[in-house]
Amino acid sequence: MGWNLNREISKLNYRIHTDAIKENLIPPELTPYQISITYASEADVLNIALFGITAKQWREENSDKNGNIRDYATLNQLLVLAIALNRWRGGSCNVFKAV
Repeated sequence: MGWNLNREISKLNYRIHTDAIKENLIPPELTPYQISITYASEADVLNIALFGITAKQWREENSDKNGNIRDYATLNQLLVLAIALNRWRGGSCNVFKAV
């Protein structure tokens, strides 16, 4: 049950994260490739802050596991992520604002 709960919270966080990037960091003149790089870069910033590694590094170190780094996060890590993303989405978290 714990893994399933974490997986569901991870899915919700992902949606909040991608919506926040779309609303705050994607100008209309970017190409699809540039947009994909923006999403990946922002995800790596959060992964490094929370887990100390990028998603790619985690996959390389955990090739035997299904899912992704956030699927294996603790409930506390997922809650911190949710709070950061909600603050970012609301525009009150300057750490994640584009410069």
